[in-house]
Amino acid sequence: MRMTKLAAIFLAALAIVPASVVAASEEGAEIVSVAKTDFAAAGLGRRGLDRLMEKSGRVYLVVSPGEMSALAVLRVPYAVETPGLLRAAGQGVSAAGGLNGAYHSAYELETDLRILERDHPGLASVREIGETLEGRKILALKISDNAAADEGEPAVLFVGCHHAREWISVEVPFLFGKRLLESYDLSAKVRDLVNSSEIWIVPIANPDGLEYSIHVYRYWRKNRRANADGTFGVDINRNYGFAWDFDDIGSSGQPGSDVYRGTAPFSEPETAAIRDLFASRDFRAMISFHSYSQVILYPWGFTTAAAPDGPGLDAVAAAMSGLIRDVRGTVYSYGQASRHLYVTNGDTADWTYSLAGAPSFTIELPPADIDQGGFFNDEAAIGAVFEENLPAMLYLTRYAIDHPLPVRPRIRIRRDRDKPDISPRPDRGGRPAPRLVR
Repeated sequence: MRMTKLAAIFLAALAIVPASVVAASEEGAEIVSVAKTDFAAAGLGRRGLDRLMEKSGRVYLVVSPGEMSALAVLRVPYAVETPGLLRAAGQGVSAAGGLNGAYHSAYELETDLRILERDHPGLASVREIGETLEGRKILALKISDNAAADEGEPAVLFVGCHHAREWISVEVPFLFGKRLLESYDLSAKVRDLVNSSEIWIVPIANPDGLEYSIHVYRYWRKNRRANADGTFGVDINRNYGFAWDFDDIGSSGQPGSDVYRGTAPFSEPETAAIRDLFASRDFRAMISFHSYSQVILYPWGFTTAAAPDGPGLDAVAAAMSGLIRDVRGTVYSYGQASRHLYVTNGDTADWTYSLAGAPSFTIELPPADIDQGGFFNDEAAIGAVFEENLPAMLYLTRYAIDHPLPVRPRIRIRRDRDKPDISPRPDRGGRPAPRLVR
Protein backbone atom coordinates (compact mmCIF):
# COMPACT_ATOMS: atom_id res chain seq x y z
CA MET A 1 0.00 0.00 0.00
CA ARG A 2 2.94 2.26 0.41
CA MET A 3 1.96 5.35 -1.58
CA THR A 4 5.04 4.38 -3.48
CA LYS A 5 8.56 4.41 -2.44
CA LEU A 6 10.18 4.13 -5.71
CA ALA A 7 13.62 4.62 -4.45
CA ALA A 8 15.57 1.45 -4.05
CA ILE A 9 13.90 -0.09 -7.02
CA PHE A 10 14.71 2.09 -9.94
CA LEU A 11 18.32 1.31 -9.33
CA ALA A 12 17.93 -2.29 -8.47
CA ALA A 13 15.98 -2.47 -11.65
CA LEU A 14 19.20 -1.53 -13.36
CA ALA A 15 20.94 -4.42 -11.65
CA ILE A 16 18.23 -7.02 -12.19
CA VAL A 17 16.40 -5.95 -15.36
CA PRO A 18 18.15 -5.23 -18.66
CA ALA A 19 18.77 -1.50 -18.91
CA SER A 20 17.22 -1.28 -22.36
CA VAL A 21 13.97 -2.73 -21.06
CA VAL A 22 13.85 -0.34 -18.12
CA ALA A 23 14.52 2.62 -20.38
CA ALA A 24 11.83 1.55 -22.83
CA SER A 25 9.21 1.15 -20.13
CA GLU A 26 9.73 4.18 -17.90
CA GLU A 27 12.30 6.27 -19.68
CA GLY A 28 13.38 9.33 -17.72
CA ALA A 29 11.70 8.49 -14.39
CA GLU A 30 13.59 9.96 -11.45
CA ILE A 31 13.37 10.03 -7.68
CA VAL A 32 13.45 13.61 -6.44
CA SER A 33 13.07 15.28 -3.07
CA VAL A 34 11.46 18.60 -2.26
CA ALA A 35 11.34 20.51 1.00
CA LYS A 36 8.25 19.60 2.99
CA THR A 37 7.34 23.29 3.25
CA ASP A 38 7.52 23.69 -0.55
CA PHE A 39 5.51 20.48 -0.99
CA ALA A 40 2.71 21.91 1.14
CA ALA A 41 2.86 25.45 -0.25
CA ALA A 42 2.57 24.23 -3.86
CA GLY A 43 -0.33 21.88 -3.02
CA LEU A 44 1.59 18.87 -4.35
CA GLY A 45 -0.33 16.54 -2.05
CA ARG A 46 -3.36 16.94 -4.31
CA ARG A 47 -1.58 16.17 -7.57
CA GLY A 48 -1.49 12.35 -7.37
CA LEU A 49 2.30 12.15 -7.24
CA ASP A 50 4.04 8.90 -6.36
CA ARG A 51 5.19 9.67 -2.83
CA LEU A 52 7.89 7.45 -1.36
CA MET A 53 8.56 8.82 2.09
CA GLU A 54 9.35 11.84 4.21
CA LYS A 55 12.77 12.20 5.75
CA SER A 56 14.69 15.06 7.36
CA GLY A 57 12.13 17.65 6.33
CA ARG A 58 11.99 16.53 2.69
CA VAL A 59 9.37 14.61 0.69
CA TYR A 60 10.69 12.00 -1.77
CA LEU A 61 8.75 11.49 -5.01
CA VAL A 62 9.02 9.35 -8.13
CA VAL A 63 8.37 11.63 -11.10
CA SER A 64 8.12 11.36 -14.86
CA PRO A 65 9.80 13.93 -17.13
CA GLY A 66 6.43 15.70 -17.44
CA GLU A 67 6.05 15.88 -13.69
CA MET A 68 9.56 17.27 -13.36
CA SER A 69 8.61 19.97 -15.85
CA ALA A 70 5.51 20.73 -13.80
CA LEU A 71 7.67 21.21 -10.71
CA ALA A 72 9.76 23.67 -12.67
CA VAL A 73 6.67 25.56 -13.86
CA LEU A 74 5.45 25.73 -10.26
CA ARG A 75 8.91 26.92 -9.24
CA VAL A 76 9.28 24.13 -6.70
CA PRO A 77 13.00 23.49 -6.05
CA TYR A 78 13.89 19.79 -6.11
CA ALA A 79 16.95 17.59 -5.80
CA VAL A 80 17.47 14.47 -7.91
CA GLU A 81 18.07 11.60 -5.50
CA THR A 82 18.11 8.65 -7.91
CA PRO A 83 21.89 8.03 -8.08
CA GLY A 84 22.39 7.92 -4.32
CA LEU A 85 19.34 5.77 -3.70
CA LEU A 86 20.37 3.39 -6.45
CA ARG A 87 23.72 2.90 -4.78
CA ALA A 88 21.99 2.19 -1.47
CA ALA A 89 19.50 -0.21 -3.06
CA GLY A 90 22.20 -2.12 -4.88
CA GLN A 91 23.55 -3.35 -1.58
CA GLY A 92 22.17 -6.73 -0.64
CA VAL A 93 20.19 -7.25 -3.86
CA SER A 94 20.48 -10.72 -5.32
CA ALA A 95 19.26 -12.11 -8.60
CA ALA A 96 19.91 -15.73 -7.71
CA GLY A 97 17.32 -18.06 -9.19
CA GLY A 98 16.23 -15.73 -11.97
CA LEU A 99 14.94 -12.20 -12.30
CA ASN A 100 12.83 -12.53 -9.16
CA GLY A 101 15.28 -14.73 -7.27
CA ALA A 102 13.69 -16.49 -4.30
CA TYR A 103 10.43 -14.57 -4.75
CA HIS A 104 7.40 -16.07 -6.48
CA SER A 105 6.14 -15.22 -9.93
CA ALA A 106 2.46 -15.85 -10.64
CA TYR A 107 3.29 -19.15 -12.36
CA GLU A 108 5.60 -20.27 -9.56
CA LEU A 109 2.97 -19.45 -6.98
CA GLU A 110 0.29 -21.48 -8.74
CA THR A 111 2.67 -24.43 -8.92
CA ASP A 112 3.43 -24.26 -5.20
CA LEU A 113 -0.22 -23.80 -4.25
CA ARG A 114 -1.18 -26.86 -6.29
CA ILE A 115 1.56 -28.84 -4.55
CA LEU A 116 0.16 -27.84 -1.16
CA GLU A 117 -3.31 -28.91 -2.28
CA ARG A 118 -1.95 -32.24 -3.53
CA ASP A 119 0.11 -32.95 -0.42
CA HIS A 120 -2.62 -31.99 2.08
CA PRO A 121 -5.88 -33.44 0.75
CA GLY A 122 -8.89 -32.41 2.76
CA LEU A 123 -7.09 -29.51 4.41
CA ALA A 124 -6.17 -27.40 1.37
CA SER A 125 -8.26 -26.27 -1.57
CA VAL A 126 -7.06 -23.93 -4.32
CA ARG A 127 -9.85 -21.77 -5.75
CA GLU A 128 -9.80 -19.58 -8.84
CA ILE A 129 -11.63 -16.50 -7.64
CA GLY A 130 -11.11 -14.32 -10.71
CA GLU A 131 -9.19 -13.65 -13.90
CA THR A 132 -7.06 -10.63 -14.73
CA LEU A 133 -7.18 -8.41 -17.79
CA GLU A 134 -4.27 -10.37 -19.26
CA GLY A 135 -5.92 -13.72 -18.55
CA ARG A 136 -4.02 -14.75 -15.42
CA LYS A 137 -5.75 -16.58 -12.59
CA ILE A 138 -6.37 -14.89 -9.26
CA LEU A 139 -5.93 -17.74 -6.82
CA ALA A 140 -7.04 -18.27 -3.24
CA LEU A 141 -5.91 -21.03 -0.91
CA LYS A 142 -8.58 -22.18 1.52
CA ILE A 143 -7.40 -24.03 4.62
CA SER A 144 -9.86 -25.82 6.87
CA ASP A 145 -10.45 -29.32 8.25
CA ASN A 146 -12.92 -29.93 5.44
CA ALA A 147 -11.65 -27.50 2.83
CA ALA A 148 -13.79 -28.80 -0.02
CA ALA A 149 -17.03 -28.05 1.84
CA ASP A 150 -18.64 -24.76 2.84
CA GLU A 151 -19.40 -25.22 6.54
CA GLY A 152 -20.16 -21.63 7.48
CA GLU A 153 -17.26 -21.41 9.92
CA PRO A 154 -15.70 -18.10 10.99
CA ALA A 155 -13.34 -16.94 8.26
CA VAL A 156 -10.22 -14.78 8.14
CA LEU A 157 -8.59 -13.36 5.00
CA PHE A 158 -4.91 -12.68 4.29
CA VAL A 159 -4.09 -10.85 1.04
CA GLY A 160 -0.75 -10.00 -0.56
CA CYS A 161 0.56 -8.07 -3.55
CA HIS A 162 -2.02 -5.43 -4.26
CA HIS A 163 0.99 -3.44 -5.41
CA ALA A 164 3.20 -5.17 -7.94
CA ARG A 165 6.61 -4.06 -6.68
CA GLU A 166 5.98 -5.24 -3.11
CA TRP A 167 7.33 -8.74 -3.61
CA ILE A 168 7.75 -9.59 0.08
CA SER A 169 3.97 -9.20 0.50
CA VAL A 170 3.49 -12.36 -1.58
CA GLU A 171 5.76 -14.48 0.54
CA VAL A 172 4.39 -13.83 4.03
CA PRO A 173 0.79 -14.98 3.40
CA PHE A 174 1.98 -17.89 1.22
CA LEU A 175 4.37 -19.12 3.90
CA PHE A 176 1.61 -18.79 6.49
CA GLY A 177 -0.55 -21.22 4.53
CA LYS A 178 2.38 -23.56 4.05
CA ARG A 179 3.21 -23.53 7.76
CA LEU A 180 -0.39 -24.18 8.81
CA LEU A 181 -0.64 -27.21 6.56
CA GLU A 182 2.74 -28.64 7.50
CA SER A 183 2.08 -28.12 11.23
CA TYR A 184 -1.45 -29.48 11.34
CA ASP A 185 -0.44 -32.93 12.60
CA LEU A 186 2.32 -31.56 14.84
CA SER A 187 0.71 -28.65 16.69
CA ALA A 188 -2.51 -28.84 18.71
CA LYS A 189 -2.78 -25.05 18.52
CA VAL A 190 -2.63 -25.01 14.73
CA ARG A 191 -4.97 -27.98 14.48
CA ASP A 192 -7.57 -26.25 16.64
CA LEU A 193 -7.40 -23.08 14.53
CA VAL A 194 -7.77 -24.99 11.26
CA ASN A 195 -10.59 -27.14 12.61
CA SER A 196 -12.51 -24.12 13.90
CA SER A 197 -12.28 -21.74 10.95
CA GLU A 198 -11.80 -21.10 7.27
CA ILE A 199 -8.45 -19.47 6.56
CA TRP A 200 -8.35 -17.84 3.14
CA ILE A 201 -5.08 -16.69 1.59
CA VAL A 202 -4.73 -14.68 -1.63
CA PRO A 203 -0.96 -14.28 -1.99
CA ILE A 204 -1.08 -12.33 -5.27
CA ALA A 205 -4.00 -9.95 -5.75
CA ASN A 206 -2.29 -8.33 -8.75
CA PRO A 207 -0.71 -11.04 -10.95
CA ASP A 208 -0.45 -8.90 -14.11
CA GLY A 209 1.32 -6.11 -12.27
CA LEU A 210 3.66 -8.54 -10.54
CA GLU A 211 4.74 -10.09 -13.82
CA TYR A 212 5.36 -6.63 -15.29
CA SER A 213 7.42 -5.73 -12.24
CA ILE A 214 9.52 -8.87 -12.65
CA HIS A 215 10.10 -8.73 -16.39
CA VAL A 216 9.86 -5.08 -17.41
CA TYR A 217 9.96 -2.40 -14.71
CA ARG A 218 10.76 -3.33 -11.13
CA TYR A 219 9.03 -0.28 -9.63
CA TRP A 220 5.66 -0.93 -11.28
CA ARG A 221 2.81 -0.49 -8.77
CA LYS A 222 -0.59 -0.76 -10.49
CA ASN A 223 -2.39 -3.41 -12.52
CA ARG A 224 -2.12 -3.36 -16.33
CA ARG A 225 -5.39 -1.68 -17.33
CA ALA A 226 -5.07 0.14 -20.67
CA ASN A 227 -6.47 3.58 -19.82
CA ALA A 228 -8.30 5.78 -22.29
CA ASP A 229 -5.50 8.36 -22.40
CA GLY A 230 -2.84 5.84 -23.39
CA THR A 231 -1.42 5.29 -19.91
CA PHE A 232 -1.58 1.97 -18.08
CA GLY A 233 -2.74 0.80 -14.74
CA VAL A 234 -5.16 1.32 -11.86
CA ASP A 235 -4.01 1.27 -8.24
CA ILE A 236 -6.25 -1.54 -7.10
CA ASN A 237 -5.79 -0.54 -3.47
CA ARG A 238 -7.69 2.65 -4.34
CA ASN A 239 -10.43 0.84 -6.29
CA TYR A 240 -12.55 -0.67 -3.48
CA GLY A 241 -16.11 0.51 -3.00
CA PHE A 242 -15.98 2.38 0.29
CA ALA A 243 -14.97 6.07 0.17
CA TRP A 244 -13.95 5.59 -3.46
CA ASP A 245 -13.34 9.00 -5.04
CA PHE A 246 -13.73 10.68 -1.64
CA ASP A 247 -11.07 13.24 -2.54
CA ASP A 248 -7.96 13.74 -4.66
CA ILE A 249 -5.60 13.44 -1.72
CA GLY A 250 -6.09 9.78 -0.85
CA SER A 251 -6.33 8.78 -4.52
CA SER A 252 -6.20 10.40 -7.95
CA GLY A 253 -8.59 10.71 -10.86
CA GLN A 254 -5.65 11.09 -13.28
CA PRO A 255 -4.93 7.80 -15.11
CA GLY A 256 -1.19 8.45 -15.23
CA SER A 257 -0.96 8.72 -11.45
CA ASP A 258 0.39 5.80 -9.47
CA VAL A 259 -2.59 6.19 -7.13
CA TYR A 260 -5.18 6.32 -9.93
CA ARG A 261 -8.45 4.97 -8.55
CA GLY A 262 -10.02 3.78 -11.82
CA THR A 263 -13.26 4.76 -13.49
CA ALA A 264 -15.62 3.33 -10.85
CA PRO A 265 -15.58 1.29 -7.63
CA PHE A 266 -14.60 -2.30 -8.37
CA SER A 267 -13.96 -1.48 -12.02
CA GLU A 268 -10.97 -3.85 -11.91
CA PRO A 269 -11.20 -7.66 -12.00
CA GLU A 270 -8.75 -7.94 -9.11
CA THR A 271 -10.88 -5.96 -6.66
CA ALA A 272 -14.08 -7.56 -7.95
CA ALA A 273 -12.57 -10.98 -7.15
CA ILE A 274 -11.78 -9.96 -3.56
CA ARG A 275 -15.24 -8.37 -3.22
CA ASP A 276 -17.04 -11.52 -4.32
CA LEU A 277 -14.92 -13.75 -2.09
CA PHE A 278 -15.46 -11.56 0.96
CA ALA A 279 -19.20 -11.42 0.37
CA SER A 280 -19.46 -15.20 0.22
CA ARG A 281 -18.17 -16.05 3.70
CA ASP A 282 -18.43 -15.04 7.36
CA PHE A 283 -15.18 -13.10 7.32
CA ARG A 284 -14.35 -11.77 10.77
CA ALA A 285 -10.88 -10.34 10.20
CA MET A 286 -8.55 -9.32 7.38
CA ILE A 287 -4.90 -8.41 6.83
CA SER A 288 -3.65 -6.82 3.62
CA PHE A 289 0.15 -7.12 3.40
CA HIS A 290 2.27 -4.41 1.81
CA SER A 291 5.76 -2.99 2.02
CA TYR A 292 7.58 -1.13 3.36
CA SER A 293 7.67 0.77 6.71
CA GLN A 294 7.13 -1.76 9.53
CA VAL A 295 3.73 -0.44 10.60
CA ILE A 296 0.32 -1.91 11.42
CA LEU A 297 -2.52 0.31 10.23
CA TYR A 298 -6.25 0.19 10.86
CA PRO A 299 -9.30 2.21 9.64
CA TRP A 300 -10.02 4.82 8.83
CA GLY A 301 -7.66 5.68 6.02
CA PHE A 302 -9.98 8.07 4.17
CA THR A 303 -10.49 10.46 7.11
CA THR A 304 -8.77 11.39 10.34
CA ALA A 305 -12.10 10.87 12.16
CA ALA A 306 -11.99 7.86 14.45
CA ALA A 307 -13.53 4.54 13.40
CA PRO A 308 -16.55 3.29 15.40
CA ASP A 309 -14.38 0.82 17.34
CA GLY A 310 -11.10 2.70 17.20
CA PRO A 311 -9.95 1.62 20.69
CA GLY A 312 -10.70 -2.01 19.90
CA LEU A 313 -8.78 -1.88 16.63
CA ASP A 314 -5.90 -0.19 18.41
CA ALA A 315 -5.83 -2.92 21.06
CA VAL A 316 -5.66 -5.70 18.45
CA ALA A 317 -2.94 -3.83 16.55
CA ALA A 318 -0.98 -3.35 19.76
CA ALA A 319 -1.22 -7.05 20.55
CA MET A 320 0.03 -7.99 17.08
CA SER A 321 2.87 -5.48 17.32
CA GLY A 322 3.93 -6.97 20.66
CA LEU A 323 3.87 -10.52 19.30
CA ILE A 324 6.00 -9.48 16.33
CA ARG A 325 8.50 -7.71 18.59
CA ASP A 326 8.78 -10.77 20.85
CA VAL A 327 10.17 -12.90 18.00
CA ARG A 328 13.41 -11.04 17.36
CA GLY A 329 12.95 -7.50 18.52
CA THR A 330 11.59 -5.95 15.30
CA VAL A 331 9.41 -2.95 16.11
CA TYR A 332 6.25 -2.43 14.06
CA SER A 333 4.57 0.80 15.08
CA TYR A 334 0.78 0.93 14.84
CA GLY A 335 -2.07 3.39 14.54
CA GLN A 336 -4.97 4.71 12.48
CA ALA A 337 -3.92 4.70 8.84
CA SER A 338 -4.78 8.32 8.02
CA ARG A 339 -2.95 9.62 11.06
CA HIS A 340 -0.05 7.21 11.27
CA LEU A 341 0.97 7.08 7.61
CA TYR A 342 -1.10 9.06 5.11
CA VAL A 343 -4.64 9.49 3.82
CA THR A 344 -6.01 6.90 1.40
CA ASN A 345 -9.47 6.31 -0.02
CA GLY A 346 -10.95 3.26 -1.68
CA ASP A 347 -8.52 0.90 0.07
CA THR A 348 -9.04 -2.69 1.20
CA ALA A 349 -9.08 -2.27 4.96
CA ASP A 350 -11.58 0.59 5.00
CA TRP A 351 -13.89 -1.39 2.72
CA THR A 352 -13.82 -4.68 4.65
CA TYR A 353 -14.28 -2.81 7.92
CA SER A 354 -17.15 -0.71 6.58
CA LEU A 355 -19.06 -3.79 5.43
CA ALA A 356 -19.13 -5.79 8.59
CA GLY A 357 -17.05 -4.16 11.29
CA ALA A 358 -14.48 -6.91 10.75
CA PRO A 359 -11.13 -5.94 12.31
CA SER A 360 -9.11 -5.03 9.22
CA PHE A 361 -5.45 -4.17 9.03
CA THR A 362 -2.78 -3.14 6.58
CA ILE A 363 0.63 -4.45 7.59
CA GLU A 364 3.55 -2.70 5.95
CA LEU A 365 6.37 -5.23 6.12
CA PRO A 366 10.10 -4.45 6.56
CA PRO A 367 12.33 -2.71 5.97
CA ALA A 368 11.64 0.48 7.87
CA ASP A 369 12.74 2.83 5.10
CA ILE A 370 14.51 3.27 1.78
CA ASP A 371 17.94 3.44 3.38
CA GLN A 372 17.49 -0.15 4.57
CA GLY A 373 16.44 -1.45 1.17
CA GLY A 374 12.94 -0.17 0.50
CA PHE A 375 11.15 -2.56 -1.85
CA PHE A 376 14.34 -4.59 -2.20
CA ASN A 377 14.20 -7.00 0.69
CA ASP A 378 17.24 -9.22 0.93
CA GLU A 379 16.11 -12.68 -0.21
CA ALA A 380 17.82 -14.17 2.81
CA ALA A 381 15.41 -12.20 5.04
CA ILE A 382 12.20 -13.69 3.63
CA GLY A 383 12.08 -16.41 6.26
CA ALA A 384 12.80 -14.03 9.12
CA VAL A 385 10.12 -11.56 8.03
CA PHE A 386 7.60 -14.41 7.87
CA GLU A 387 8.61 -15.87 11.25
CA GLU A 388 8.19 -12.56 13.05
CA ASN A 389 4.71 -12.09 11.53
CA LEU A 390 3.56 -15.66 12.21
CA PRO A 391 2.44 -15.14 15.83
CA ALA A 392 0.41 -12.08 14.84
CA MET A 393 -1.38 -14.01 12.08
CA LEU A 394 -2.13 -16.89 14.45
CA TYR A 395 -3.40 -14.40 17.02
CA LEU A 396 -5.76 -12.69 14.58
CA THR A 397 -7.11 -16.05 13.42
CA ARG A 398 -7.88 -17.00 17.03
CA TYR A 399 -9.41 -13.57 17.59
CA ALA A 400 -11.69 -14.02 14.59
CA ILE A 401 -12.90 -17.37 15.88
CA ASP A 402 -13.60 -16.05 19.37
CA HIS A 403 -15.21 -12.72 18.42
CA PRO A 404 -18.41 -12.75 16.37
CA LEU A 405 -18.87 -9.53 14.44
CA PRO A 406 -20.63 -6.66 16.18
CA VAL A 407 -23.80 -5.09 14.86
CA ARG A 408 -23.02 -4.25 11.26
CA PRO A 409 -22.92 -0.51 10.73
CA ARG A 410 -24.51 1.61 8.08
CA ILE A 411 -21.83 4.02 6.99
CA ARG A 412 -22.87 7.41 5.64
CA ILE A 413 -20.09 9.55 4.23
CA ARG A 414 -20.70 13.28 4.37
CA ARG A 415 -18.13 14.93 2.18
CA ASP A 416 -18.77 18.35 3.63
CA ARG A 417 -17.87 17.20 7.12
CA ASP A 418 -15.30 14.54 6.25
CA LYS A 419 -16.87 12.35 8.91
CA PRO A 420 -18.57 8.97 8.82
CA ASP A 421 -22.03 8.71 10.34
CA ILE A 422 -22.63 5.27 11.86
CA SER A 423 -26.05 3.85 12.61
CA PRO A 424 -27.35 0.25 12.66
CA ARG A 425 -29.99 -0.91 10.22
CA PRO A 426 -31.25 -4.49 10.80
CA ASP A 427 -32.15 -6.64 7.83
CA ARG A 428 -34.99 -9.14 7.64
CA GLY A 429 -32.90 -11.77 9.41
CA GLY A 430 -32.33 -9.51 12.38
CA ARG A 431 -28.72 -8.93 11.34
CA PRO A 432 -27.91 -5.34 10.50
CA ALA A 433 -27.20 -4.98 6.80
CA PRO A 434 -24.40 -2.85 5.44
CA ARG A 435 -25.48 0.21 3.52
CA LEU A 436 -23.41 2.99 2.07
CA VAL A 437 -25.01 6.31 1.29
CA ARG A 438 -22.78 8.67 -0.72
